Amino acid sequence: MKRIIYILLLCLTVLTVKAGQDMPVRLGIIGLTHSHVGGVLNDKNKPYVIAGIVEPNKQLAERMSKRFGFSMDIVYSTMQELYDKQHPEAVACFNATYYHQDVVRFFAPKKVHIMVEKPLATSSEQAREMADLAARNQIHLLTNYETTWYGSHEEAAQLIRNGEIGEIRKAIFRDGHTGPVERNTHPEMIPWIKDPVLNGGGAVMDFGCYGANLMTWLMGNQKPVSVVSAFQTIKPDQYEEVEDQATVILTYPKAQCIIEASWNWPINMKTSEIYGKSGYIQIPDKETLLIRTGEKSPVRQLNPAARPAPYDNPYSYFCAVVKGKAQEDPQSTLENNLIVMEILDAARESAKTGKIIYLK
Repeated sequence: MKRIIYILLLCLTVLTVKAGQDMPVRLGIIGLTHSHVGGVLNDKNKPYVIAGIVEPNKQLAERMSKRFGFSMDIVYSTMQELYDKQHPEAVACFNATYYHQDVVRFFAPKKVHIMVEKPLATSSEQAREMADLAARNQIHLLTNYETTWYGSHEEAAQLIRNGEIGEIRKAIFRDGHTGPVERNTHPEMIPWIKDPVLNGGGAVMDFGCYGANLMTWLMGNQKPVSVVSAFQTIKPDQYEEVEDQATVILTYPKAQCIIEASWNWPINMKTSEIYGKSGYIQIPDKETLLIRTGEKSPVRQLNPAARPAPYDNPYSYFCAVVKGKAQEDPQSTLENNLIVMEILDAARESAKTGKIIYLK
């Protein structure tokens, strides 16, 4: 009889766990000021329900409510109010980068998982505290980059791992656009994206983080030996307190990386070039890859498929990680993004002092 009861209890436990895994994630949205928030609000095949939204700016919340169709009944002024009334399993941040730390300080002790928009923080000091809180409370703290979900980048990494172009010698990453003001970015985002405190800087934080993230991933989380950079403000009438153009050079024992981040590109720009000992890969967009494997080899164009679910969508991925159905993708991990923050810190220090910064 005891054996039968034990088996029944075991079956009940398994069914309960499976039911929990199949339930949609109760997701909280922290802030509506980031232009990327439309992605999570407009996802038609979402494995989550929006439990609540924290946005103290009621005019903004009402405008977004009309646009995306959520009820103002789930909009709260504070994180405490959201937590007390809705108890989300996870939260996604769409506020100024400086405030990511506050979100982690509040939700990590409550065992609520967190995804932030890139970059992780405004400084390594912030990032280290956030990582410590995540580790102590055993939560996932992930950073979302648009380029993580590109099939072309995943294909390139696999080709490099297979030795198709040899060991990496040089990489060039160009990211940016014409500028947040020029593009008429989300109006509530413009004040903080060009604020040296709230964003940590200008174009280098907005777009330099992409190259730092990708190179760190391709180098297996190896830190560069040194960082040197040059910043410019070409449009001081729009960006008087921050740089709108940045070039950052990372040096490794046997490789270099050039990061070109700008709010002065004539078009939207997210391109990658990786040069190996014997060949190279060029990535003009998320669906296209050009590869040449040697001096006498022709250039081949590949059109990689989209990454398989849930790695084709940041929010599906986040929910899968929360439910234990997917592993953390290397590009969104704390291990990678703590190095990214060291690189960004060093880039700003180099631009300020005119010196090469050596990482410890």
